[in-house]
Amino acid sequence: MSKDSSPERDGQRLRRRDTIALTAISVAVLMVLAITEATSLWVSISAIIAISLLSFIYFLLISTATSSTSRPAPSLAKAAPQGVISPAREILEHLPLPVMMVGPGGQIERANPAAHEFLGLGTEYGFLSASLRQPKVLEAVSAALRGEKPSLVEYSTVAPIESHVRVHVIPLRAEEPGAYPWRALLVLADETSNKRTERMRADFLANASHELRTPLASLSGFIETLRGHARDDIEARDKFLAIMQDQTERMSRLINDLLSLSRVEMDEHVPPSGKADFAAMAKDTIDSVEPLAMSKNIQIDFEGDAKAGVVGERDQLFEIAQNLIENAIKYSNSGSRIVCDIHADIDHENVERLTSSLGTTAGRLTIASPGKSIGTRFALLRVRDTGKGIERRHLPRLSERFYRVDGQKSGPKEGTGLGLAIVKHIVSRHRGGFFVESLPNEGSVFSVCIPQHVVETPAVET
Repeated sequence: MSKDSSPERDGQRLRRRDTIALTAISVAVLMVLAITEATSLWVSISAIIAISLLSFIYFLLISTATSSTSRPAPSLAKAAPQGVISPAREILEHLPLPVMMVGPGGQIERANPAAHEFLGLGTEYGFLSASLRQPKVLEAVSAALRGEKPSLVEYSTVAPIESHVRVHVIPLRAEEPGAYPWRALLVLADETSNKRTERMRADFLANASHELRTPLASLSGFIETLRGHARDDIEARDKFLAIMQDQTERMSRLINDLLSLSRVEMDEHVPPSGKADFAAMAKDTIDSVEPLAMSKNIQIDFEGDAKAGVVGERDQLFEIAQNLIENAIKYSNSGSRIVCDIHADIDHENVERLTSSLGTTAGRLTIASPGKSIGTRFALLRVRDTGKGIERRHLPRLSERFYRVDGQKSGPKEGTGLGLAIVKHIVSRHRGGFFVESLPNEGSVFSVCIPQHVVETPAVET
């Protein structure tokens, strides 16, 4: 478009043309009246005044219409008037994906509620590097602020909880004149569940195929024997059938433990939100394992607080108590005593003190550390037995899958080696702590602490 053909200049030309045309019409009418002498002088003057007024009104109307059409339309990017809901803002507020806008220097300018929760942002935005310390993401944001092409970045974290995140970094050009020309739009997607599902499937197949091979081979051998020369041997048949039943029960326990461990690992990054009584879980567990304890003439005593409300999932808390107490029964001598005690409303210092009940640090190990948020209170479960104890060199591997301490196997009814691994992952999901103390010939103490509630500290104004 040329410089002299803008809409404003076109409107001015139209107005001048219309005014000249009306003036020419007025002069022509007066000349006709003067020649024909059909009217008087006052009529001619009145006609001139009327035509002039019409010309002036027409000129004002044309000017208003042209100026209104040449005025630019309001931008949709501007904030909506008070009381009017902006569709874009409403979408961002309810979008489950974390979304944020980063400006010059890496300063966070905007963030939706999902981003606040995901990154733990405060009321005042700071720099992105303070909330997301991932070099790959920061490099992609710097490139976007220079106007380079969009990028996709993935990063993983191990502590305190394993997570996998995919970040879309998109450069956006600023519309405000005189402002910094580029912004970076970040869209974060949590891929932890997908990664865990893939790994869980691979681990389940590998573990199941490895651990089920021995009992299946045993069953196959006994079946072949019963179909052969032991077909008519009643005594051998009864013996083999009893062993086959034990192996079948072991395979059933193994499959159940593998499924339980897989479920726990899949949801480990999602903290529970329910309420449960940890003391009630321990009492229910003691009642459920009472027949097993009576078969070995073992006494189980409950001590401590009668109630201990925690933030957690009831079924998983029951599984913690069940695994710890069953392990204590399994590796305790006949006629011994097991103590299960609960302590509620304790802080970090008391957790350290109560998990050192044997009075030595040589046989103590922290398998999972509890969160250290200010004001957090815990409920502590301790299970103490008087068995053979565990040497210090075995303690770091107790929570590994299928790991068993030498000399503690107990025949076909032995454990699957997954109980303590399940406990560790459940405790990690509940943001709690898991401790073990053991000395040879002095027994073992397994302790688990679960947060009861978190007292939020007031934010410090900067």
